[in-house]
Amino acid sequence: MDTQARQGLLDWIDAHFDEQVAFLQGVVRIPTDTPPGNNAPHAEAVAEMVRAFGWEAERHAVPAQLVADYGMESITNLIVRRPYGEGPTIALNAHGDVVPPGEGWTKPPYGAEIEDGYLYGRAAAVSKSDFATYIFAVRAIEALGLPLKGGVELHFTYDEEFGGLLGPGWLLEQKLTKPDLVIAAGFSYQVITAHNACLQLEVTVHGKAGHGAMPETAHDALQAAARILNAIYGQLPELKKIKSGVAGIDSPTMLVGRIDGGTNTNVVPGKVVLKMDRRMIPEEDPVAVEAGVRALIEEAVRGLPGIRVEIRRLLLSHALRPLPGSEQLVASLQRNGRAVLGEEIPAVGTPLYADARLYGEHGIPAVMYGAGPRTVPESNAKKADEKLALDDLRKATKVVALTLVDLLSA
Repeated sequence: MDTQARQGLLDWIDAHFDEQVAFLQGVVRIPTDTPPGNNAPHAEAVAEMVRAFGWEAERHAVPAQLVADYGMESITNLIVRRPYGEGPTIALNAHGDVVPPGEGWTKPPYGAEIEDGYLYGRAAAVSKSDFATYIFAVRAIEALGLPLKGGVELHFTYDEEFGGLLGPGWLLEQKLTKPDLVIAAGFSYQVITAHNACLQLEVTVHGKAGHGAMPETAHDALQAAARILNAIYGQLPELKKIKSGVAGIDSPTMLVGRIDGGTNTNVVPGKVVLKMDRRMIPEEDPVAVEAGVRALIEEAVRGLPGIRVEIRRLLLSHALRPLPGSEQLVASLQRNGRAVLGEEIPAVGTPLYADARLYGEHGIPAVMYGAGPRTVPESNAKKADEKLALDDLRKATKVVALTLVDLLSA
């Protein structure tokens, strides 16, 4: 791309930036709390929004019973196909489902208010921001009429918070798409080339309830659960000794994120449910890790009278690892990032997990890049007062647009 065309691309994005911000406000203002996960209305709204640009969004509704069995209410995934001729297809993926806002907000979580150069709202940073990043990057390259080969697909999906299996995973399994390369929504300005795997288990401890005045007549599920907790957290020093060779990723982690149980203050708990999360570095074997965690839990309560443990897998998310072909994505994003931001853009791993790994599992090279801060905590992602610096949105859009031209140049 010559200097004049490059400048024209950047100028188009600047000239349409107010429109882009307004688009992002519209996307943020429609709630998509997951759970409960009633996300089809958001997809319908986005499909109508892109119609205003002359685009048609394919609506791919996941069957209702499948969604209900999964624990959500509705999922419609969108694909917007923009073909330019023979050549590679680049998919841009962002997810519209979000964790519920929670407490502590000083701004309305779905208000999309702007203050001091920041847009506030749930998913302003992760990852509704990249609905706007990707759409306006594609609009920019099309507006200039640049000679392009290949095509772009926009994948807007609604299941990342539950694991992505009915989001990108479902689109891929149904053979509705098979791109050559993928850029997925990022957590920061870095290019993410790898991420952790994740195992989530539901552990139900069954005992026997009894009157609090006669605890000897019961089998206390909470006492048994306490043994499991001690066993899990007793493993943390050993996990800290395991180190990843991927920059940006440290050690495996393990925690219990939710505990439910008991019926009343004066009743010995007859059942306690623990929900736990085990993050795996890319070098670990998920099968071996799951077997080890299950054995750890079972051993913790072995021999306790009247106690039975039931272990159910909630999620097994594999790691994202670099695949042949991803190096051209990384090189282009870094080169254009350097030009737009005026600094070197690192290519690293992240301890988080995301939908990008689902493309990798199908042999499609994928990296993560989009609008975001230097570190995830800066944006309050998944916390109160989540925010996005609008200047980061502008710059990320320019980087993605320039990268698409690199990859699709005739």
